[in-house]
Amino acid sequence: MIRISNIKIPLDYDDSALEKAAAKELKIGRKAIKSVSLFRRSVDARKKEQLHFTCSIDVKLLVNEDKILKRNKSAVKATPYRYELPEWKGGAAPVIVGFGPAGMFAALVLAQSGANPIVVERGRDVDSRTADVNRFWLSGKLDESSNVQFGEGGAGTFSDGKLNTGTKDARQRKVLEEFVAHGAPEEILFNAKPHIGTDRLRLTVKNIRKEIISLGGKVLFETKLTGFETDENGIKAAVIERNGAAQKIETDSIILAIGHSARDTFEMLCDKKLPVEPKPFSVGARIEHLRESIDRSQYGRFAGHKNLGAAYYKMNVTTQNGRGAYTFCMCPGGKVVNASSESGRLCTNGMSEFARDETNSNAALLVSVGPRDFGGDSPLSGMYFQRELEEKAFRLGGESYAAPVQRVEDFLSGRPSKGLGEVSPSIMPGWTPCDLHTILPEYVGESMKQAIRDMGRRLSGFDHPDAVLTAVETRSSSPIRILRNPETLQSVAVKGLYPCGEGAGYAGGIISAAVDGIKCAEKIINKK
Repeated sequence: MIRISNIKIPLDYDDSALEKAAAKELKIGRKAIKSVSLFRRSVDARKKEQLHFTCSIDVKLLVNEDKILKRNKSAVKATPYRYELPEWKGGAAPVIVGFGPAGMFAALVLAQSGANPIVVERGRDVDSRTADVNRFWLSGKLDESSNVQFGEGGAGTFSDGKLNTGTKDARQRKVLEEFVAHGAPEEILFNAKPHIGTDRLRLTVKNIRKEIISLGGKVLFETKLTGFETDENGIKAAVIERNGAAQKIETDSIILAIGHSARDTFEMLCDKKLPVEPKPFSVGARIEHLRESIDRSQYGRFAGHKNLGAAYYKMNVTTQNGRGAYTFCMCPGGKVVNASSESGRLCTNGMSEFARDETNSNAALLVSVGPRDFGGDSPLSGMYFQRELEEKAFRLGGESYAAPVQRVEDFLSGRPSKGLGEVSPSIMPGWTPCDLHTILPEYVGESMKQAIRDMGRRLSGFDHPDAVLTAVETRSSSPIRILRNPETLQSVAVKGLYPCGEGAGYAGGIISAAVDGIKCAEKIINKK
């Protein structure tokens, strides 16, 4: 198979256009081509009057491929990715704590290898969880065990299902292929900015769970890790709470894929003197615009084209106070969602379904913070910092889980919002106009103001007066890192304990967390 990169194709392309482009690039007749498929596709919108896709395409020929390659420097030999599954050699079933991307893919690989893993998830299955989340968004009645943060699929289930990643690890292909095999759209295999959508992701994670169980694994919902036992050899049991009773699961391997919001588990780990350190993360608010406005700014006259969908953006600036400010987790054609998981505390996230056809588009507008901002000597000082902001947001919104919001013009002018304009906030169960400067640290608020102005010069309409800020965004990543050996991926203090994924401080999204889960699973399999 031959791979050709940087092929320009029109927005209205079809398979014959790909074949024609391949033949032209390879300088061969179309009859010599057996098949053509997309490997990567991205939108080139640098020139608004000449929008097109830039692609990498895989070509199989009916003639000698090596001969063709010798005369085409732009083409390379390519082989289909194949994941080599390690073989389980026996032993106690590993325990995975958390069923987000890291835990899910750790469990899947362990199950596929024959290890019969046991998954412990504090939240509920995805169908029950969806009902709990919808009830909260409609009524403001929060279930602290089943919400946007906790339950089958992890926090990513109620997001955009975005699969953007900076990791170059080849295992990311395994993740994408497994998603497709379990119901995700095939286009995630070639789109440069792939997304599944919350609606399709729910079915996908359910199907992955079903495969894990069919291969001999177990998934225990509404089950919480409360501790672990060790001996001179390391881990010997996981201590859990299930149906109101304490239980033990004998094992010599525990994968801690607990997610970035398992705060009581963070506290338990610190009580056990597990080496944990605070790490930098970011805070801010969601910024929301009319989708059509962002589409026009990015795509010009091509906005609304059926092959483009809702427009994406990603921007960053360095502010005058030296902090980084950036957009994160952009949700084209999506909604801002109430992602609270603790009583009396409010935080936000963003979500899109596969169609990305909601009225607004939104993104997190974040400012970097670090241990120097948190104060105190506790490794959980960042977590306490998050909680303080979330408590302020809850109170400012009226103590009913209505979110505090502010027009961008008012935010930039430093005055409270009394009402809103053309952009209506999408967050549920409600919102309250206010002054976000009263809850954000001054350095965060000032950095956001500069970022909005600078980004407005790059993306027309980003600083629109009626754009809406919804606070507070605090869960951009974990506030801690659970220290682990970089070679064995085990805790530096406890053999057999594998801190994993975003909650442990080793990933920053669905794909990187899933890849880390696979790596931890491999370490357990290969140590047997």
